[in-house]
Amino acid sequence: MVHPNSSSNRARRRSATFFVALVSASCALAAQTTLPASSTIRLRLPPDGPIRDISFANEVEHAIDRGLAFLLSSQSEAGWWSTADHPALTGLALSAFLGHPQDRYRTIPSPALKKAFQFIIDSAKPDGRIYRTSLTNYNTAISATALALAENPAYTPVIRRARRWLARSQVDLGRQDELDSPFDGGVGYNDKYEHSDLSNTLMALEALYYTRSTDLEGSDELDWEAAIHFIQHCQNLPSHNTESWVSRASQDKGGFVYFPGESKAGNTTDPVTGRVALRSYGSISYAGLLSYVYADLDLDDPRVTAVLAWLGENYTLEENPAMGLQGYYYYLHLMSKALATLGLDQLKLKDGSSIDWRRALAIRLINLQQADGSWVNANGRWWESDPILVTAYAVMALEFLYPGL
Repeated sequence: MVHPNSSSNRARRRSATFFVALVSASCALAAQTTLPASSTIRLRLPPDGPIRDISFANEVEHAIDRGLAFLLSSQSEAGWWSTADHPALTGLALSAFLGHPQDRYRTIPSPALKKAFQFIIDSAKPDGRIYRTSLTNYNTAISATALALAENPAYTPVIRRARRWLARSQVDLGRQDELDSPFDGGVGYNDKYEHSDLSNTLMALEALYYTRSTDLEGSDELDWEAAIHFIQHCQNLPSHNTESWVSRASQDKGGFVYFPGESKAGNTTDPVTGRVALRSYGSISYAGLLSYVYADLDLDDPRVTAVLAWLGENYTLEENPAMGLQGYYYYLHLMSKALATLGLDQLKLKDGSSIDWRRALAIRLINLQQADGSWVNANGRWWESDPILVTAYAVMALEFLYPGL
């Protein structure tokens, strides 16, 4: 692999085509209404001008407030949410509070949030990891992102060490400095000696994006070219991924799988040739799209256009495509984050029509909210029976779509 500190890599990430802004909350990454096909993907600030539908925006804000009230009522005395074993869950809750459309939890100091941030700080290790028991990269990435969103200079040393750990945890399973394994360039749950997966890679890339203001002259930078190598090796796109498992079926083209050779949606077998191929699925395809965003690929790059086409053709709010209700709220969360980040007001569907995805998704989430303000998945796969986790996902989804209403 190219060394993460190489000057060419630093120059590429600092190119004038990539607009960098450490925004004050998740919701600040919303869309402008147009994005020229030839422009470089970049994260966007909220569009200028007033909210177009004030009444509906008030409904969405009310749902956000109810969700955050539930989270406040569910916090432990020690400051953490859900479990003390995994600071990431506390980090997700904090990110939801910091994304409030009116910045309510920034302008009014909250002892509850201060305790939560202190819990994360107390979970930090001298080597940069932020964790308690296991899943070091997962916990470190999400916790570092929450600390960065707080914009508190006191957190900078912890953020900087976490950033360095994440950059150095990039997988290289083949010969050193060569991209000879499809897993090279990604990030896994714990460290670089385990295989990478697309979900943890996304979380690491997102953390590195949000924490980049703490980087000292590129010393903590990732090998982004290697990251792209891994991402495309998770995509069902024969033009860019020649692995034997890649599906050539139209219903899979452009979508993503969990890691090279593994799809949580299972596989298909060609009845004539007997060839086994992996199925694309919804949540991980949005993870792939967002990973390309953080890696600064152009909007008209064929890898980006292919995944956008797959997501449009498989659009639904009833389930996580190809997964049913497994990972459903993670799917909705990533949908809102990805489409808002790209500045897409309309998503083109399989029949050629377009949909106002923000309004449709907001209505869906409002209707799914429980009487106590929470959200929860009846399918417990990937911890989604935990109302803390799912409520954080749902609140952040509403916060991302809010500025474009």
